[in-house]
Amino acid sequence: MKKTVVLGASDNPSRYSYKAVHQLKRSGHEVVPVGIKRGEVAGLPIETEKPALEGVDTVTLYVGPQNQPSWYDYIISLHPKRIIFNPGTENFELEKKAQENNIETLHACTLVMLSIGNY
Repeated sequence: MKKTVVLGASDNPSRYSYKAVHQLKRSGHEVVPVGIKRGEVAGLPIETEKPALEGVDTVTLYVGPQNQPSWYDYIISLHPKRIIFNPGTENFELEKKAQENNIETLHACTLVMLSIGNY
């Protein structure tokens, strides 16, 4: 299973990040929700302090491009294998930084990927 950081995690059930955390967990993946507000989603605490993590496979983004620059160094420091840019999070600058660090980038929807079995 793939250790996944959900960046932009929310405890609001109407948010796609909330749904993604639940679906990833149901699919057996280790999930680390990271956001700007404390809370809980799928029984997991939402981390707000950019936790140091090892073995991250995927960072899936639910943060708009205008709010991503303060996260660049953190994302790169996780050394994920890939970053998923969910709809509305596309960002050429971050993609370039990722590719310079040998991190795969995908323009995709985590929820769709999980639902069709190609996560």
